[in-house]
Amino acid sequence: MKTLRTLLTILWAAAALSLAHPTFAQDAAPAAAPEATAAAPAEAAPAAEPEAAPAAEEAAPASPINSGDTAWMLTSTALVLMMTIPGLALFYGGMVRKKNVLATVMQSFAITCMVTVLWMVAGYSLAFTDGGGLNAYVGGFSKVFLAGMTVESTHPLAGTIPESVFMTFQMTFAIITPALIAGAFADRMKFSAMMLFIGIWSLVVYSPIAHAVWGGGFLGSAGVLDFAGGTVVHINAGVAGLVCALVLGKRLGYGTEPLPPHNLVLSVIGAALLWVGWFGFNAGSAVAASGTAGMAMAVTQIATAAAGLSWMFTEWALKGKPSVLGIISGAVAGLVAITPASGFVDPMGSLIIGLVAGIACYIGATSLKHALGYDDSLDAFGVHGVGGIVGAVLTGVFAREAISPIEAHGLIEGNGGQVITQLYGIGATIVYCAVATFIILKVVDLIVGLRVDTDVEREGLDINLHGEVVN
Repeated sequence: MKTLRTLLTILWAAAALSLAHPTFAQDAAPAAAPEATAAAPAEAAPAAEPEAAPAAEEAAPASPINSGDTAWMLTSTALVLMMTIPGLALFYGGMVRKKNVLATVMQSFAITCMVTVLWMVAGYSLAFTDGGGLNAYVGGFSKVFLAGMTVESTHPLAGTIPESVFMTFQMTFAIITPALIAGAFADRMKFSAMMLFIGIWSLVVYSPIAHAVWGGGFLGSAGVLDFAGGTVVHINAGVAGLVCALVLGKRLGYGTEPLPPHNLVLSVIGAALLWVGWFGFNAGSAVAASGTAGMAMAVTQIATAAAGLSWMFTEWALKGKPSVLGIISGAVAGLVAITPASGFVDPMGSLIIGLVAGIACYIGATSLKHALGYDDSLDAFGVHGVGGIVGAVLTGVFAREAISPIEAHGLIEGNGGQVITQLYGIGATIVYCAVATFIILKVVDLIVGLRVDTDVEREGLDINLHGEVVN
């Protein structure tokens, strides 16, 4: 018993010494804090406040940049760039004849490089800054050469992501729009003329239309709905392509000899890349990782599939066979048509838009083109022009207040006036784009000439313009 008492005394003393040790006291302080606070006199509490106040005053303001939104927009930007290179390059490259495939993919790549530089120099500023007295029609020059852009700066249209990301995202739209035009003049335009035409067009046509719809200009202010580019991208490119086809004239042999695609496998790969990239195009236009982006992704998938099927079944019924070129063209038509509507419509609306677009664009790429006699080589107008118009009009029909981030509603919810507004936006875009494109083409023709010589066109653009061939 005495031994046990002695052992307990030693253990107690050891515990007391441990509690008194500085290291233990520091570790135990947080646990002891509530008791100390409770035991302290009431008047002692305010003494800590003066010390805490300076720390609060010195704290930096929280950045508005959201990492989730930024991550999604970085991803979307990469997806949209992929739509042009390699998506559109392969889609168009597979549809031309073998002697022109390199010239065709070169157009997409060269346009990507040139528009990137032009967007940095002036295009972004003309599209997304205040133009002062001309703001209804075009932006100003405050962001020329991206002046004032920093790692922390944001744009009013995208307050939760860096402005550098917003600028680059919009750059990818500026790249693919003129690249789409190239499908209309495939096989016959000089490379020098193409570069000069596209360079001027991107600054004189694309940037002002983008500003008019998205940058605070007269079309957006009038209530025109275009979530991701029905007017800015597709009607704009389609109409420009039609004007190019009319001004340049038909390809040699058009209507008198077969001009089959040389490799539809390339076109299928290109169409698939366009489909995947389009999620960045449409869902990315929410400029946030949000429910709007999720719905835009869903309706994009539904409309694309529906349009591919409707084109395929229409062609099957009329020609007896469903073609590979037909189903991929139909899918692209659905992507085009849902673009302006993707942030405003529900799944049922997207299904109808896709079904209508597939049939309408089939007619535009076949019967309309043959009836009017123009040579839109790769159906830039038949798919993008017609599809963009169909989508823009049906946006005014199927827009739902519960879906729209701006609570817009269309004919289906009793607002028939939205269809009239959409037609106004379509008309204004067509008129400005057609007139400006025609003038630019005539100026370029005077400077370098538009069309290659007959011998060059017959032998092929690859060897004559670029000194290379595909074996």
